[in-house]
Amino acid sequence: MTSTFPRFDLPGQVALVTGAARGLGRAISLALAHAGADVALGLKDLNRHAGLPHEIEALGRRALPLQMDVSNQSQIFQAVQEVASHFGRLDILVNNAGAFFPVPFEQITDEQWDGILASNLKSQFLCAQAAVPMMKRQGGGRIINISSLGGLLAWPGYTHYCVSKAGSIMLTRCLARSLAPEILVNSVAPGTIQFPGEAPDEDYIRRVPLHKTGTGDDIADAVLFLAIAEFITGQVIAVDGGRLLV
Repeated sequence: MTSTFPRFDLPGQVALVTGAARGLGRAISLALAHAGADVALGLKDLNRHAGLPHEIEALGRRALPLQMDVSNQSQIFQAVQEVASHFGRLDILVNNAGAFFPVPFEQITDEQWDGILASNLKSQFLCAQAAVPMMKRQGGGRIINISSLGGLLAWPGYTHYCVSKAGSIMLTRCLARSLAPEILVNSVAPGTIQFPGEAPDEDYIRRVPLHKTGTGDDIADAVLFLAIAEFITGQVIAVDGGRLLV
């Protein structure tokens, strides 16, 4: 019996990446384009994308920058409608946008609590709700939520953040049950990810089994894998150098 092994090839597919301007969102967007997908770029500030659309177009793919503040429901639904009008389909939604900042538990304000839940959890719910009808009409799709080790570990200085990311993980599982079998829903939980110019996180490097921090490409690789996987849903892939082991 001959088996065909999937490759990270996404020709003819369309992806929407939220928080695409920099960091993980930028790395994921470029990886999807390298794999052959056209990419809609969800941007909080439409004027701040550092040439990303041109980089995607240089790869022979189409790019669509979109005004998309993920705390604004009307902007989310309008952006998804623009994807439908421009590309005619949506195959992959990557819920990457979010916020991260420390606050001691006793000092968390109502505004900080509500804001981080809106950025990290409600946004993923709203983006999925906007994208699912189009995915169902075309017969399927993938939703990939970027969560965090903070959703799996208790970080006392980041209670609000950890709760938001734990919620993202449960949202992933609930959507996987609700949307199967047509739409597969999974999560990627990054450990410490660093980019050029950042000071090395020596404590993390010393503690984790692989003795290094991750890169944007490490997260993008996990997203690409989940974008082609056919028998995985409701799962959380920790991309952390082994941090969960220690």
